Amino acid sequence: QLQASGGGLVQAGGSLRLSCAASGLLPSYSVGWFRQAPGKEREFVAAVRGGTSMKYYLPSLKGRFTIRRDNANTLYLQMNSLKPEDTAVYYCTARAAWAIDYYNPGQYNRWGQGTQVTVSS
Repeated sequence: QLQASGGGLVQAGGSLRLSCAASGLLPSYSVGWFRQAPGKEREFVAAVRGGTSMKYYLPSLKGRFTIRRDNANTLYLQMNSLKPEDTAVYYCTARAAWAIDYYNPGQYNRWGQGTQVTVSS
């Protein structure tokens, strides 16, 4: 199970840190964050490849967002310089094996309930 938290309402330029508390994951599991804005498809944000320190980001977010994995079951997403277009429900996810198309939400079978992030202009 995964449970995301830390969302909220923030002004543009502000920061938020999302947390994901999981259970039953192994260090070899890959974990990540996706987001979904109203009327849009779920979009890849960032991921950590299981068993490694390799991190992957949506290119347009790199430099503003940072993913961190403290242990097998704790994941964070630090979001800085937030923009109104970052408004979405953010989900944490996990997968037992690394997928080449890690940015495809269909590759993940474990999802948290999501946490709402709203950035006002």
